[in-house]
Amino acid sequence: MAALVRLTEQMDDIINNIYDRKNQAEEERLLEYKSAVRVQAWFRASRVRSYLKHANESATKVQRAWRGFLGRRYFRVLLKNTLFIMKLNHYNKMSCKIQKIWRGYYVRKYIFNYYSRRRYLEALQVKNETIRAELAEFAEQQDAARKREEEKNEKKRQEYKARKMHHLVSTEVMPGIYNSPFLPYPSEVEYLLRSVKPLIRKKTPDKEPKFDPVCASYNPKPPTVLPPIPQKPQGPFREPADVQKQRYKPFQPSLRVATDFLSLEKARQQLKDAEWITRINDNILQPFTHRSVPYEPLLHTTSKFGHLPYGTKFFRHEYIDRHVVPQNFKTLVPPIPIFDKLNDTYSQGQV
Repeated sequence: MAALVRLTEQMDDIINNIYDRKNQAEEERLLEYKSAVRVQAWFRASRVRSYLKHANESATKVQRAWRGFLGRRYFRVLLKNTLFIMKLNHYNKMSCKIQKIWRGYYVRKYIFNYYSRRRYLEALQVKNETIRAELAEFAEQQDAARKREEEKNEKKRQEYKARKMHHLVSTEVMPGIYNSPFLPYPSEVEYLLRSVKPLIRKKTPDKEPKFDPVCASYNPKPPTVLPPIPQKPQGPFREPADVQKQRYKPFQPSLRVATDFLSLEKARQQLKDAEWITRINDNILQPFTHRSVPYEPLLHTTSKFGHLPYGTKFFRHEYIDRHVVPQNFKTLVPPIPIFDKLNDTYSQGQV
């Protein structure tokens, strides 16, 4: 009983001691857990690093073996191609040398033979000298023919000039300007003037007739040649050509007759066509169909009597059904008689 009492008295200390040991064990457990986690992490990391190192070494060995195999195979192909190119170049060089030797021999023996070439050049030199001599002779002939032609033309020009100046030839009464009395003999121009005939210009008939009457279709054809007149009559008579020209003078219509009757309509149509050609937009302006504000008509185009046709109709037109209240205008000036002849509806105030 006493032990029970003693234990009861020590209950609080025992409970506190239990809690203290529990707390200490919990703290030591957390420390041991962290230490175990750190040890496990270090071990696992060491194991992974060693595995990665082994894997890298194995991959390196595999890659080295594979790349060595590929390199050796590529080198074999490259060596084979290089050897083939070297052989091909060597064979081409040898074939070019053989062709060079053969072609040189063939050309020297059959084409460019020295002795035949020399004989050909000697013959060509002789032929060139012959051709040059012939060309020189031909050029001399051409020069002589050209000189003869020039002399002939010059002689014709001198003769033509002398025929034009034939009035300067000397006569028995008066010597000419080319036959000076102070010289022992006349000049060459004087002898040329004496040897040619004077130049006489022929009168060529006119290509077009002197008179071309417009009204030849309804007038008798004028005679081309007038009858000969034995002698000119005495008196103030005009020349026959002037009389014929006055009789068959061309038709001269007035401006009113020459103007077309429909010239005004044609001019208006031409202006319309020109306006249609120079117009930028061919679409006709259409009225607006969507309006937020109602349309307000203009004052000068609408009235209670209807639309006023400004620019399209005349105000002198009569509209019996649109008469307004008759109201005479007050006369301020005397009337004009010509207006009374046309219409007096303007005084009714009609629209």
